[in-house]
Amino acid sequence: MRWFLLKIIRLYQKTLSPDSGWFVYKYPVGYCKFQPHCSEYAYQAINKYGAFVGTTKAFKRLIRCHPWSKGGADPLL
Repeated sequence: MRWFLLKIIRLYQKTLSPDSGWFVYKYPVGYCKFQPHCSEYAYQAINKYGAFVGTTKAFKRLIRCHPWSKGGADPLL
């Protein structure tokens, strides 16, 4: 399951992601307000903690990503 989720995330990053995919030309300074980007955070979390815990951590990060958040550095702990 972990391998499958990691492949799906990499596919998203290479194709649909506004920060690194086909649409990167529309956002030359970046789109995501967090560092690392949410998809990279999800990749690292799933790779480190496994499918269930990593997906839970990634979901919590996505919930924090809204127009009123400050963003900034949010490394995986």
